[in-house]
Amino acid sequence: MRGIVKVFPGVRALDGVDLDVRAGEVHCLLGQNGAGKSTLIKTLAGVHQPDEGSIHWQGRRVRLAHPQAATRQGIATIYQELDLVEHLTVAENISLGHEPATAGFTHRAEARRAAAALLARLGHPEISPSTPVGRLSAASQQIVSMARALSHEVRLIVMDEPSAVLDQSEVARLFTVIRELTEQGVAVVYISHRLAEIREIGDRVTVLKDGRTVAAGLPAAGTPTSELIHLMTGRDIEYAFPERRPVPPGEPVLDVADLSLRGVFSGVSLQVRPGEVVGLAGLVGSGRSEVLETIYGARKATTGTVTVAGRRLRRGSVGAAVAAGVGLCPEERKSQGLLLDESVYRNISISTLGRFSRGGFLTGSAERRAAAEHTRALDVRPADIERTVRTLSGGNQQKVVLARWLLRQCRVLLLDEPTRGVDVGARSEIYALIRRLADEGVAVVLVSSEVPEVLGLADRVLVLREGHVAHTGPADEIDEHRVLDLVMEGAVRSRE
Repeated sequence: MRGIVKVFPGVRALDGVDLDVRAGEVHCLLGQNGAGKSTLIKTLAGVHQPDEGSIHWQGRRVRLAHPQAATRQGIATIYQELDLVEHLTVAENISLGHEPATAGFTHRAEARRAAAALLARLGHPEISPSTPVGRLSAASQQIVSMARALSHEVRLIVMDEPSAVLDQSEVARLFTVIRELTEQGVAVVYISHRLAEIREIGDRVTVLKDGRTVAAGLPAAGTPTSELIHLMTGRDIEYAFPERRPVPPGEPVLDVADLSLRGVFSGVSLQVRPGEVVGLAGLVGSGRSEVLETIYGARKATTGTVTVAGRRLRRGSVGAAVAAGVGLCPEERKSQGLLLDESVYRNISISTLGRFSRGGFLTGSAERRAAAEHTRALDVRPADIERTVRTLSGGNQQKVVLARWLLRQCRVLLLDEPTRGVDVGARSEIYALIRRLADEGVAVVLVSSEVPEVLGLADRVLVLREGHVAHTGPADEIDEHRVLDLVMEGAVRSRE
């Protein structure tokens, strides 16, 4: 790709970007949220047409007029925000657009067999080809999206944050598949904000900043982390967690007692004092996200109680939780946390509209001023509160969800994967924000697939295994290896 320019109304998303990828290599694409990574790969995938520049594929110039044209050339893309059809089965999603058929009749059994073979190749034979995709977990949906990409005769595969919802063992399996692909001469463009992954799986690195290529073809293993961060952000960032401060004594603001959700988790109890951060660690599927959703009332508990500041909440009532001062940043921000076709300012103010109404009518100027203040504080890009939130990058969408609860001034904040898909600069800002909220007396419950993140941010840690609490204690009294031992013990036993 040479000199790629792409302009949208009000923003020059790409301003002369260069990218070259060799057969059989893993080429890592880095950049902050809003740097242009998603626009670039959508241009490569035929979703967008470049306003200037050229694309050369296997030695000749091509025009990828639509996604099918890219697929026919052997270019497949796995997007960060998955584009699966929820009401179709796993097999139907994998073969969508190239179904095995004769005289217009689809061979469903053949499609299921092919899907099962691809899922087994990815290390997930337990995913049934006959299951509707909407019933699968986020991690399983990611595996299905990978299988769909591999169902084509690919020569280049683009992976946008493929490990974001995967646990450690699933990431290891993903890397095995990537190595198998590159040994066959397939090229991989790999996008991730986890710099440790870049070193483990990458060959070369290209860095984007503000829609431009600021470095191309750097050695992934030999380029210092500090240099990569400086290239991405234009400044030096100490990639470290904020200093912990002693939690002030006091009564818990959140008290969860013997909470259970049939078939998912049981007997979960935790208390969080004002100014305390409690982290939940565990494998994908251990019940971490479901615990937060049940506290928030998005799921109705089978047994147990949730009490906020001495007030017991009604089971299964989001309204009661929000009224009591509880906010949730969900794992799946697009489907669970955002009104995608609404503006940035309305997504921020939606939980606080009563503050901006007079006589039953909204005072739009006050609503916009409050939203603008929080977007500036979180450096949401582009800085346009009128913009439809769907058009923002994943990391900036995450900041909008956080801004909503900052405006609401929650007493309890539930954070489910708050830094998923967030670049290194914004990640440091979110870490500092979580610590600042705790210092101001907010009780925080944090879920993250990254064990170092849980241990670095939390004051206390609960380790979940197969829906049960396997450990609880101060974060500084347990290390990453012990956490992994606790969570993997159950996984190994299940396989046996």
